[in-house]
Amino acid sequence: MAQQESDAKAPRRRRRTSEEVADRILEAAAEEFEQSGYSGATTAAIARRADVTEAQIFRFHASKQDLFRAAIFTPLNRHFSDFQSRSIADLGAGREGKDLARQYIGELQDFMSSHSGMFMSLIVASAYSPGSTGAITELEGLQAYFEKGKALMSSRMGSDAPVSAELMVRVSFAAVLANLMFRDWLFPPGLASDEEIRDAIATFVIEGIEANGPVGEGRSGEVPG
Repeated sequence: MAQQESDAKAPRRRRRTSEEVADRILEAAAEEFEQSGYSGATTAAIARRADVTEAQIFRFHASKQDLFRAAIFTPLNRHFSDFQSRSIADLGAGREGKDLARQYIGELQDFMSSHSGMFMSLIVASAYSPGSTGAITELEGLQAYFEKGKALMSSRMGSDAPVSAELMVRVSFAAVLANLMFRDWLFPPGLASDEEIRDAIATFVIEGIEANGPVGEGRSGEVPG
């Protein structure tokens, strides 16, 4: 009887929506892949982190491979969209486009830094076991990111730019990623502070983009990604 009364008093956990479950799975997957790498992570461990069953994971993702890619690129694309929404408001308030571009590059560096283990796992797996995570050229999430960046850059540059929007957005992304992945090789202790390195990377990318015209003076008033 006492047990029945205790059970009756225990609060019921609120039922999570499908969106909440999906988000929690992605968060847990990012944590597990970051900690264990692609080969070391298991869907069972991810399920425990997310407080779901493996069956629930596979309702959203066909395979561990698909989950790995989604755990990287879904947050990346969300960040891009979120920043774009914020930048439109900031431009409307009179903020300079170049300042916003520098802010975005800084946020992109932060994003990549916080997911550096996953990016490294992706690079290693793609180089030595391309079948495990899918070829880089076939990563739908990354392609979606590039397409968004291409569209925004094209709206600013027009069709007669010296460097195509598609190439420019990929080179810009590569510059940020490479500087992060090879940071220890490229920047020995004492060469520069973290802030100086971050600022140099942002300046390099922005000046590269400006080969196609001044940042922030496009037709749409939007910031390239």
